[in-house]
Amino acid sequence: MTKDKSRRKFLRDALGGVSAVALGAQLYSSVPAQNKVSRSHGTVRSAEPSIRFAIHGGAGTILRNQMSAAREKEYRDALTQALMIGYGILKKGGPGLDAVEATIRFMEDSPLFNAGKGAVFTSAGTNELDSSIMDGKTLKAGAVAGLKHIKNPISLARLVMEKSKHVMMVSDGAEAFAKEQGVELVPASYFYTEDRWKALQREKAAEEEKNKAPKEKKPLKAHASLPEHEYGTVGAVALDQGGNIAAGTSTGGISNKKWGRVGDSPIIGAGTYANNRTCGVSATGDGEYFIRSVVAHDLSALLEYKGLSLKEAADVVIEKVDKLGGKGGLITIDKDGHLAMSFSTSGMYRGHVGADGQPIIEIYKD
Repeated sequence: MTKDKSRRKFLRDALGGVSAVALGAQLYSSVPAQNKVSRSHGTVRSAEPSIRFAIHGGAGTILRNQMSAAREKEYRDALTQALMIGYGILKKGGPGLDAVEATIRFMEDSPLFNAGKGAVFTSAGTNELDSSIMDGKTLKAGAVAGLKHIKNPISLARLVMEKSKHVMMVSDGAEAFAKEQGVELVPASYFYTEDRWKALQREKAAEEEKNKAPKEKKPLKAHASLPEHEYGTVGAVALDQGGNIAAGTSTGGISNKKWGRVGDSPIIGAGTYANNRTCGVSATGDGEYFIRSVVAHDLSALLEYKGLSLKEAADVVIEKVDKLGGKGGLITIDKDGHLAMSFSTSGMYRGHVGADGQPIIEIYKD
């Protein structure tokens, strides 16, 4: 318990005032010596093992001609800082789980992304947060859903993985567990942002107008024609110096969602998956379709059982979602350090960095 509290205090303090690379170095200084051994499946890696780190900040209708230069710079700066937090940890030999957690915490604290502070509102005018994390070495996982007072859901998901015998906890039960673990809780008002509130009002008005219009008999499609951040989610995948893969995802869900709706982000095998034998995956998109397609695990299975390349497998699973009527994207890194980012939307906030330390940030499809 003391160790966990110290780790959480460090993350709070460090994310508040140091550079991304410095944060990575500080976090790694607390990693036990045994975690620094560079081995994977019994194979000794080279003196300079390859590390890889990738992040996403959600996919959707993100068009270059609809984004101001100032707004684009905000996103690029935030994505770069988030990316380098994880890289700093991996560069110093820290575990992928730490890189994933610290990076997602940073993104949860930013109002730019639909996770944590930037979460969208439900139809009832509340915020409900979901998150998950998975360790590819042990196949252990932790997930939380329906949270209303947890500042950093990714950290609670990790505690579920490491400090309970369960994989998923939801709503009041998850928050009771959080209190037992000394996790920081915040008032519901913490999650209020003017942009998200106005977006909810626009959607409610559009919904009301739609209900007034003559009804046409058309196939029901979830979340059609929603605004730019319809698939807002954040995620990270890491391959560390030990050859271990970790993945995590966090979200506020979809704006104007109803009835305690939970999407794919906290569902292991749908929105998040990690396995040292294959790859790590974090997804963003129409959650209902990603759950039905078991996207993250399906991608892993295509590598393990069919022998597809990472890019081929990523494209196949996104195409499956598309054929069902859903949209979205994913980031994935395999055990050999290959990277793929596949999406069916006009854009996806994303970035990646390798052993050379050069961050690459992309937003649009073209």
